[in-house]
Amino acid sequence: MTTTSEETPVRRGGVRAEERALAPDLARGIMLLLIVLSNTAFHLWAARRGPSGWQPADGSWLDHAVQFTMIIVLDLRVYPLFAFLFGYGMMQLFLRQTAAGNSERGAARILRRRSLWLIVIGLLHSTLLMAGDIVGYYGVLSLVLGLVFLRRSERALKRWICVGAVLMVFFAAQPVVAALLRGELGTLGDAGAEPGFLAYAAQEGNWLTAAGTRLETGLFVTFLASALALVGGGYVVFLLGFWAARRRVLEEPGRHRTLLRRTAVIGITVGWLGALPAALAHVGALDVPADAQSEEGALTLLRDVTGNAAGLGYVAAVALFVHWWSSRRASAGSVASGRAGGGTGAGVDAGAGVEVGVGATVVTAVSAVGKRSLSCYLAHSLLFAPVLAAWGLGLGEHLSSWTMALFAVGVWLVTVAGAYALERAGRRGPAEAVLRRLMYGARGKAG
Repeated sequence: MTTTSEETPVRRGGVRAEERALAPDLARGIMLLLIVLSNTAFHLWAARRGPSGWQPADGSWLDHAVQFTMIIVLDLRVYPLFAFLFGYGMMQLFLRQTAAGNSERGAARILRRRSLWLIVIGLLHSTLLMAGDIVGYYGVLSLVLGLVFLRRSERALKRWICVGAVLMVFFAAQPVVAALLRGELGTLGDAGAEPGFLAYAAQEGNWLTAAGTRLETGLFVTFLASALALVGGGYVVFLLGFWAARRRVLEEPGRHRTLLRRTAVIGITVGWLGALPAALAHVGALDVPADAQSEEGALTLLRDVTGNAAGLGYVAAVALFVHWWSSRRASAGSVASGRAGGGTGAGVDAGAGVEVGVGATVVTAVSAVGKRSLSCYLAHSLLFAPVLAAWGLGLGEHLSSWTMALFAVGVWLVTVAGAYALERAGRRGPAEAVLRRLMYGARGKAG
């Protein structure tokens, strides 16, 4: 029998199907496509790199078009989207637990357990397959931010969001301003630094040697990068997810259309314009010193700080689409009822119903990926690393930016098909099932 004591933290299990909102799941499904595309550059281990050490600098005009698009749309823009959704999901879980009668301390305990297991999963993932794992990184952030902010008021959240935004801008702008005052803006950064893609060890032919490099990179990303994010204000998008979940922004997008429209338009505009100089410089359309294009150069700093705006803009755009889509489906349902009753809807073109039906299948399939985001994220690496890395089949040596992008889309579509099959069968993703068991234990309600 369930009691209200602090010794029994689980009053209910995880989210039930009828409690899920479409917008967060659809956003996660789209996010995973963007993530798998943004990770392609790491696996092009034989390509010639530019000063940034990130995107390849060789290839045909089609390759350059893909590189240009990725710099503007994806690079340093997808992870803020992930951070917002991660924070949003955390607060959703916390609110569901407390609404079911669990104490705030008990709900926070469940989330702490989840964060610790995500750190373990992330380190295993980075060591075995993908050094750029972000699950462990967000596990650390969720552990710290959950302890400090889950039970804080909205006013406190807003205050710390403002503090984080100021810190983030300050730490990004300070070296730029200092170099500008010295007249050395073009030399900020180091074009001769070791290219960042080497930290992923895709070019290493021995798996054990590559695993050692990946472990080192995974430890850096999980612990040091997360600590820098906490000190430098990188947590701000995470806390925005906390705040938005309390306002039910994604569950009820119709009530927040003005906020969502402004966020989508301003966020995506600022994000894309902030990356435009780096993209133009990469393809040779803008003459910029190599140091300024490096990973610590002025153009990368500008791209990084504006990426947070783009990530928020993407979330808002998905929420607006969900509101439009829900309204369209409701209208189609009204038309169908009118036809059945011989009302005024009987003369409406039947093609609209077919269009909505096909769209519903696509939306269901992509949102099924979002419901199983951890499983699909790990599946990406299972399909990527052994095929592309030098220690595996080595296909990454022979692909270019545009062919790798096609391969990435194919990998995502495989996970869409798998997630849709699980959705139709009423089954969770394997990673979600394991994590749920670790969080709630054998006696937690199935939910």
